[in-house]
Amino acid sequence: MKHFYLLLLLLVAGAITHAQTTYRSAIIGFYNLENWYDTIFHGSHDDVAFTPNGSKAYTRKVFNDKLAKLARVLSQIGTPVNPDGPAILGVAEIENKAVLDTLLRHPLIVARGYRYIHYDSRDFRGLDVALIYNPRYFKVEKSRPVFVKIPAGTKDAVYTRDILWVKGSLDGEPVQLFVNHWPSRSGGQKRSEPARMAAARTVRNWIDSLDIIDPGVKTIVMGDLNDGPVDNSVTKGLRARGDVKNLKPDELYNPWIAMYKNGMGTLAYQDAWSLFDQVLLSASFLDTSQPGFFYYKRYIFRADYMIENTGRYKGYPMRSYTGDIYRGGYSDHFPVYVVLLKK
Repeated sequence: MKHFYLLLLLLVAGAITHAQTTYRSAIIGFYNLENWYDTIFHGSHDDVAFTPNGSKAYTRKVFNDKLAKLARVLSQIGTPVNPDGPAILGVAEIENKAVLDTLLRHPLIVARGYRYIHYDSRDFRGLDVALIYNPRYFKVEKSRPVFVKIPAGTKDAVYTRDILWVKGSLDGEPVQLFVNHWPSRSGGQKRSEPARMAAARTVRNWIDSLDIIDPGVKTIVMGDLNDGPVDNSVTKGLRARGDVKNLKPDELYNPWIAMYKNGMGTLAYQDAWSLFDQVLLSASFLDTSQPGFFYYKRYIFRADYMIENTGRYKGYPMRSYTGDIYRGGYSDHFPVYVVLLKK
């Protein structure tokens, strides 16, 4: 957070004062929680490995340990900017409402009064996305799951996670959000790419259609896209770019491109970093003179305790399991967040 201190900003209870102007801040983030299951086997849309008698010996003790670790991360995301932490946090790889209820009741974050939006989808592993929000900052008006049709032959699975659409007001300002976890690259990047493009175009079509019905509503697209900031699904499917000066009004702003090109990422594989976890914003967030929220900064949250400290994966995000052995980590992804300000 050095950039904040270099600007000599004074942070007090979520307000930022600079050059006699006070700004209210809102943290908008995303975090892939990596296989956040309960310990009960629910049938075909579940992974039996994540049960006490399964191959991973996923007992209540393991569950509680992962719970404490996830709560620790959530309690600290964005707090150097705003002590309230995230106003809105999209999450992926959660099994059901029960795990969300348990997480949000944890003593480290229960005082924030978080609520959530979640729908069950037909993902073959039984994992979904959800939106966690602080009702002091965000009021929900509408929500629904958005189905993604996977092109034939691109994935072994017939279904993928639904996209979550939520509309509400962020400190009184209309905002719509899309929480995503796009199809993985399993089976090969080239083969699976059309599946991610289908997810991207689904979001893009929704944005374009809703803009006709409700023009001018600010849009936030977040998620584990399983593609980087410069891949076709993001640049062509979503029409997201990082060129602030030449961004068109109907395009999305992607603040992660420079970070990605500098070799930074949110997950590592075969000693290479990928930046699949992104928060994208409609062009309307770039006007710093507006009365509403505008984009200020973006961050990958990677505390030292979240980083693997030994072995061949040293420096990677410390994940929960290495194969079937419980490593005691947090997630194989680092969370990301953007800072929004308004006068």
